Formats: sequence, structure tokens, C-alpha cells
Amino acid sequence: MYIPSFFKLENKDKIRDFINHNGFSIVINKGNERLLASHIPMLYTTNEKGEEVLTGHLSRANPQWKSFDLMSEVLVIFQGPHSYISSSWYDHTNVPTWNYIAVDIY
Repeated sequence: MYIPSFFKLENKDKIRDFINHNGFSIVINKGNERLLASHIPMLYTTNEKGEEVLTGHLSRANPQWKSFDLMSEVLVIFQGPHSYISSSWYDHTNVPTWNYIAVDIY
């Protein structure tokens, strides 16, 4: 995801708080023939070793779990509030945009 530097958030406590308040994620990875995606709730916590971990659950009936291995990359997307911003709201000439909050974790 492209993030302009003035919008980039790297504070892990704020990211953890955002995820734990917007935990319904999209988990994406590559299967044998195509990309796979599942919508699942996730928690961002710290395990007993002090490592940060995402925790969620895929059903055994969901074939996506078979495609996870230590060598494949997984993208987890968390989305928060979002809204259209009209160009008429600016006090100068500008283009419309979309205001949103999202966190992508690999």
C-alpha cells in the first residue's frame, strides 16, 4: 500500500490498538493456482517470548489453511473508518479524495 510519508504511522502501540479495535481482517496469500483470501477476526498480541503475533482462526473446511508455509508471504489487511472528501470542502482548488485508515501487515 502506498503511504505518503506524512501519513505513515510506525508507533506499534497505536497500530496494535487500531487492530484490536478493527480486528475483522482480510488474510491474503498465494495458493497453488491463484491468490486466496479469507475474512477473519484477528488479535494483535505479544506471546510469552515477547514476540508480536497476529492470532486468528481458519476453519479446516477452508482450503486456504493448506497453502500456508514458512516460505510464503501472507498479507493481512485491517480497515477502519473511511469517508469521501469532496473538493468543495477545501478553501482552495483541489481534487476530491477518500479519507481512510488501514493497516497492512506482512
